[in-house]
Amino acid sequence: MSRIRVENADVIVIGGGLGGCMAALSVAKMGFTVILTEETDWLGGQLTSQAVPPDEHPWIEKFGCTATYREFRNRVREYYKKNYPLTERALNNPELNPGNGWVSRLCHEPKVALRVIEDMLAPYVNSGKINVFLEYRPINATTRDDYVTSVTIEHIHHRNQILLKGKYFIDATELGDVLPLAGVEYVVGAEGKSTTKEPHALDVANPLDMQPITYVFAVDYIEGGNFTIEKPEQYDFWKSFIPKFSNEPLLSWFTPSVENPDKLREFTLLPNDQGIPSLFTYRRVLAVNHLIENLYEGDISLINWPQNDYFLGPIIDVPTEERNKHLEAAKQLSLSLLYWLQTEAPRLDGGKGYPGLRLRKDVLGTEDGLAKFPYIRESRRIRALYTITEHDVSMEIRGERGIKTYSDSVGVGSYHLDIHHTTVSNRFLYIPTYPYEIPLGALLPIRIKNLLPGGKNIGTTQIANGCYRLHPTEWNIGESVGYLVSYSILHNITPHEVRNNHKHLHEYQELLLENGIQLHWPEDLDLQGGS
Repeated sequence: MSRIRVENADVIVIGGGLGGCMAALSVAKMGFTVILTEETDWLGGQLTSQAVPPDEHPWIEKFGCTATYREFRNRVREYYKKNYPLTERALNNPELNPGNGWVSRLCHEPKVALRVIEDMLAPYVNSGKINVFLEYRPINATTRDDYVTSVTIEHIHHRNQILLKGKYFIDATELGDVLPLAGVEYVVGAEGKSTTKEPHALDVANPLDMQPITYVFAVDYIEGGNFTIEKPEQYDFWKSFIPKFSNEPLLSWFTPSVENPDKLREFTLLPNDQGIPSLFTYRRVLAVNHLIENLYEGDISLINWPQNDYFLGPIIDVPTEERNKHLEAAKQLSLSLLYWLQTEAPRLDGGKGYPGLRLRKDVLGTEDGLAKFPYIRESRRIRALYTITEHDVSMEIRGERGIKTYSDSVGVGSYHLDIHHTTVSNRFLYIPTYPYEIPLGALLPIRIKNLLPGGKNIGTTQIANGCYRLHPTEWNIGESVGYLVSYSILHNITPHEVRNNHKHLHEYQELLLENGIQLHWPEDLDLQGGS
């Protein structure tokens, strides 16, 4: 057996999603070396390998994100303007939405996000400050005296292993995979009311009651075409499956309303004059009316709907066989949704099926046409010095007190408390919230000193995670954590000491401000609309 390879860097970032990439970037900007690993062959996580356009808040065009996130958004628009044959109107639109999708002001193709993220990292990758290992996952970690000393990664195909050593480790994996390996205390699933005191918490905690995963896929629509896929193995099951929260099959045009989950809302596929919302345009990422050349035969849309949310079982902290069963079933659900759309979905003209829907495998770079990784809404979450709860963000609970501020804030974000139907209780929550801040205490494990979360694995409850899990927030978390470990190295102190020392906390927050990270919302923020 060959000797295991050893690689060293100042900071080891496990997970190349948005938080991981930004953690690596901020560390490199501070002059330190970074090793960045990623389980797939695409950096970018939610935006790329999971194929989910950004979920953002109403003020995003003006403020409420980090400078680098704004740079990313600007670069995406510039990418289209430099490389695509756009109409004069599209070229001159400073707020160009490439897909004209209605989920976001910036719906774009995953490959464009990938290119932009790679470009942002390029100077530091090319100079050797950042060393990237693609298609590697963590399999082991060693600790001593509340410090992580190493993490071992393994290639997902050829099983080569690398031992990674550094001063600091950041778990930016989608599921918080390093936490159990390193013995970091964490929570998973749904907490109980006795622990969190949250009005919407379960009466009794259930660690297996987690948010669903979704395998996103990309399609275009060619009127008159027939691109019907082979009938999926589990289609008959999914076609007849009626969730307990509905009287309609999951594969239908009816989903629970976010305003009133007891009522169903009707959708259809394509835009129409009957006032029924189009799901094709929901996450449309390329609209051909922006183009002056016929490069694309039709608009491209990413299918991430309530109809392909997989909630029949969790994939965290379950036996490997069970995890694989759920991952395969989630793929089958998405393929079954496509087949149903192509063959049986009721049309507004009274017909059935849209055979002109074409699975675009090339858009996501996979053989099966599904995203490289399922969309993950919920991770393991560290037991932190401070745990964010429903009480911190809910408009109903906070009332006239408004936005909760923290003296140790490291960023801002905003989103509803959005909990999709969970795997055991099938709970569904969509609760109005105030914009929020990200407290440093939620980024610090209660015990381990040199491993920090870099994404959805910060110290939140399951409910609060529903608004802290989105793209701009994960980006901000990773970036702030990168600056935190860099500051800690520079001053030879731990992140916990940064928070506990007024002088260091102030200097660290000044470092964030200097690097374009907003710590608080404007006092005169118009909560009614945004821009």
